[in-house]
Amino acid sequence: MSQLKKGAFLNYASIILTNVVGLLLTPFIIRTLGDSEYGVYTTIGALVGTISLLDLGLNNTIIRFVAQYRAEKDKKGEENFLAITMLIYLFISIAVVVSGFFIYNYADSYFEQMSSDEIALAKSMIVFVIFNVAMSLPGGSFTAICIAYENFVFPKALNIIRYIIRSITVTVILLYGGKAMSLVILDTIFNILIILITIYYTFTRLDIKIKLHKFEWKYLRRIFSYSIWIFIYGIVAQFQWKVGHIALGKISTPEILSVYAVGLMLGGYYGAFSSAITSVFLPRATKMTVNKATPEMLTSEMIKIGRVSLIALFYILGAFTLYGLQFVNLWVGETYHDSWIIALMIMIAYTVPLAQGFTGPLIEAQNKVAFKSIIYLIFLFIGTVIGYFLSLKYGALGMITGTVIGWFLAQNVMNFFYQRIMKLNILRFFKEIFNKILPIQILIVIIGYAINFIPGENWLNFIIKGLLYTLTFGILMYFFGMIPFEQKLIKDIFNKFSKK
Repeated sequence: MSQLKKGAFLNYASIILTNVVGLLLTPFIIRTLGDSEYGVYTTIGALVGTISLLDLGLNNTIIRFVAQYRAEKDKKGEENFLAITMLIYLFISIAVVVSGFFIYNYADSYFEQMSSDEIALAKSMIVFVIFNVAMSLPGGSFTAICIAYENFVFPKALNIIRYIIRSITVTVILLYGGKAMSLVILDTIFNILIILITIYYTFTRLDIKIKLHKFEWKYLRRIFSYSIWIFIYGIVAQFQWKVGHIALGKISTPEILSVYAVGLMLGGYYGAFSSAITSVFLPRATKMTVNKATPEMLTSEMIKIGRVSLIALFYILGAFTLYGLQFVNLWVGETYHDSWIIALMIMIAYTVPLAQGFTGPLIEAQNKVAFKSIIYLIFLFIGTVIGYFLSLKYGALGMITGTVIGWFLAQNVMNFFYQRIMKLNILRFFKEIFNKILPIQILIVIIGYAINFIPGENWLNFIIKGLLYTLTFGILMYFFGMIPFEQKLIKDIFNKFSKK
């Protein structure tokens, strides 16, 4: 099995593990910490996490340029490029610490709805999370090097091992009376260990060398002319997921922040299933671009990936629409009803963009990030402003409504960009990804709605409904929704497991 296929497999294994363990641990963490402390914990993560923007898009830049240097067999250029990026990261880490100092000092005046004890806890967390970010940004460059070398197995396997050990440790710590600060300290320790292991691997197994052969300003211009747009798109990601949380932090109680955080988490799990495939395709997109692949060839690749993503997305979306409220009530309690609505709004809004996920690495490979970054920045800023004013009356639901509006508008503009500028056949894309899949999904949802009339509200009832829905989806989608290529993928998976 190739590194690409193993990487995709490990990506899905990691996502399934993360989702399953996260779903199991989250209600335990909420009950142990309490709604208030959990709200503080998630809000500080979102607030300080925005500082990760100071990465300036360098991780993606490393993947892009190292992959290019490898394709051109320019080892000296690669060494020089990596040396310059490490110098840049030194200044970035200093900027992170300075930014953290300002966040720490203004925490008292910003969190208007928090008590003095909650603010004290928030400030203690800020110190450790700032240190985490200052270490993680340069440390993440070594993972980027692995990906650029199309060595997906090691970093993804290491991430799985880390997550398993962390989950066990978190459980033990909370059982013995640990609180939110204990979790923050634990994550700091794990981050340092993972960074050190990854550095050792890149130098010893990939034979990476970092050497400054020549420093010229043109290298910086080349790096930042590409990374600046990745950086701007990083700002977009903050508007998408974190800025709304931060804005709510100023006007809402920690309990409301907990509800919003749970909804975002469930919505994030949804997107992760699709991005697991597309995240390993940046090197391939770069090679296709270097090799002058035609727009029709790129469209065909986009359709192939998009259909597989859409099948997985429709399975989750249908199940969550039908049985999600029952799940949330059983999982974290009826007070988190709005979390289901928030997650459902995210899932509906992001289904098509996630199915178009291959456009992300394709745009990066073709160095056309500028327009996409600007469009999303404009519309998600508008969406965040709309969401803030809506949140003054409707709370968390108002904030997510504004975010979704901004995303929807931006995505429609981008479809014109894909068609007119990148010459992708978007009409063909929509026609072929929905072919057979959409009508069968509608039938599945109708049958699933009937399944929902099975009386009961407990876990056993939920599991029975889920199994019946899964059986219905699997049979109808395989025989009537999938094309031969997708059916072969399923057969290959079953054949590999049956031989073990």
